[in-house]
Amino acid sequence: MNLSISPDIVPIFREGIFFGLLIVTVFGALLATLAKRMTRAILGLVVCFIGIAGLYFFLNSHFVALMQLLIYVGAVAITICFAIMLAQPDEMKMAAKTPALAGPFAILLGGAVTWVLASTAMKATWMAPALKVNEGTVKQVGASLLTTYSMVFELVSIVLLLAILGALVIARSGRDKIEC
Repeated sequence: MNLSISPDIVPIFREGIFFGLLIVTVFGALLATLAKRMTRAILGLVVCFIGIAGLYFFLNSHFVALMQLLIYVGAVAITICFAIMLAQPDEMKMAAKTPALAGPFAILLGGAVTWVLASTAMKATWMAPALKVNEGTVKQVGASLLTTYSMVFELVSIVLLLAILGALVIARSGRDKIEC
């Protein structure tokens, strides 16, 4: 009995996995932005982060995928969850009404930005992928972070600092509302 997979089916599995991860990421992003309750929005954010980590894993960057899970799911999302739990939001207050044209304008603007990016991507000349496969070992990633991508590494730390400060601001405003 031969249980090997034919080479014709392998690209279909790869595309299926990629589009599955893409759907999970977009679903999480939509849930995070469209949810009316903060706890559901955080759940959507976590699903989006997990989808992005899956995409990194699919791109053969296992270390970055693990860091995505540890930092964003394990630190940022959990910190925001704690801030929401401390804030005790008032469920009776609803957000102020938005203007009637805000939704169509946002859709029109998002469509325009998507069209510009897609047309630019279609017109651009893309380089062929390198034949060398990057293993993504911890040593290679560490060397790249401290040499080539040191500015990006510092910007990520600033983003994490801002996420923690934002969570503290949400928590602080919630503590002021508590009546003794």
